[in-house]
Amino acid sequence: MSLHIDPRTLLLDSFRAAVAAADPLQIVADHLPEPHAGGRTLVVGAGKAAASMALAVEQAYAGRATLEGIVVTRYAHGLPTAHIRVIEAGHPVPDEAGEQAAAEILARVQALGPDDRLIVLVSGGGSSLLSLPAEGIPMADLKATTRELLRCGAPITEMNIVRKHISRIQGGRLAQASRAPVTTLIVSDVAGDDPSAIASGPTVADPSTYGDALAILKRYGATVPATVQSHLERGARGEIDETPKPGDPLFARVDNRMIATAHGSLDAAAALFRKQGIQPVVLGDTVTGEAQEVARVYAALVREIRAYNAPFAAPVALISGGECTVTLPGEGADKARGGRCSEFLLSLVIELAGAENVHAIAADTDGIDGSEDNAGALAAPDSLTRAEAAGISARRQLDAHDAWGFFDAIGDLVVTGPTRTNVNDYRAILIL
Repeated sequence: MSLHIDPRTLLLDSFRAAVAAADPLQIVADHLPEPHAGGRTLVVGAGKAAASMALAVEQAYAGRATLEGIVVTRYAHGLPTAHIRVIEAGHPVPDEAGEQAAAEILARVQALGPDDRLIVLVSGGGSSLLSLPAEGIPMADLKATTRELLRCGAPITEMNIVRKHISRIQGGRLAQASRAPVTTLIVSDVAGDDPSAIASGPTVADPSTYGDALAILKRYGATVPATVQSHLERGARGEIDETPKPGDPLFARVDNRMIATAHGSLDAAAALFRKQGIQPVVLGDTVTGEAQEVARVYAALVREIRAYNAPFAAPVALISGGECTVTLPGEGADKARGGRCSEFLLSLVIELAGAENVHAIAADTDGIDGSEDNAGALAAPDSLTRAEAAGISARRQLDAHDAWGFFDAIGDLVVTGPTRTNVNDYRAILIL
């Protein structure tokens, strides 16, 4: 490793490289169709990257196409645009601003004709931001369902199966509403890059069913409002139309294009480590499970490398993506601070107990890890001793799900502000 780069700087640079690989302003133009010669071009979208994707479309089509449209993104994630209106709304719990934006998007899509063109911009977070509840389900009940699924620790892909079946716009229904050809650009934030799971797949065929949604609620012991339960049960009985399925002829006019993935970002980070003479090992972009448990597994791998130089020899960087979960207790959940990245990292710090020459970073590529304003955090061999000197107990902080408080006390939060993209979590463990 270069003597001019310390571990902290190198880890931060690797995170920046991962985020840059999914920057819409750098990648969107290469994936857009040629400007539409006739009819209107309507641009709609939802997600944490929606504003930057919309701006990238405007820049790419400047002077070559007349655009109109609306996208919805998370609060504080907006950008100034000229032709595509940007609406900010609630995430991870949906709100009325998102509902109104989704209703307008659906209405404008329904007004398109066969000679028009629809461009849809989809990124992580779109499931909450593009929330238009099914008939008979009030927004308050959709919010309550989202909160309950988050509390139960349901993985995002399973949460989205439920959300598709209580929505008027997700699960392929947006594409179903369009008479115009559809081109969708997708920034993936889900393990495995299943397009039907990203933002609950508004333009993608949905293989899941009402019965699957009910089974998920049962599996996680989720108690949802009566309107939601009744809607799902009626759907399972065939009283409500299913979401459009694979093989439906409507998808012949839909072109879904994956333009950024978690693995692409991990590869970008790996290239940076390799350039510094450190072997990168990409452990995968589909890592899921409870954040604390995943950290324990990674700590065991670190101990094996340090003791036996196996299965990899130091210096090595263990890189992974995916989305872990944090299951909060019913009591005291409102006092939790932080998110899955910082919780993973605090658990890793405790497990490694000050192991020499081991440094790590865990951060969300959207720039916001959970409940606070940080992207994630950094860990070093002296993290525990510095916390003890500050009167902070790592174990108490972890038990209280307050990893933010731990890393804030030792000055190791990673704060980037909104990155306006999202390809899920980034983790790197550097063993020197």
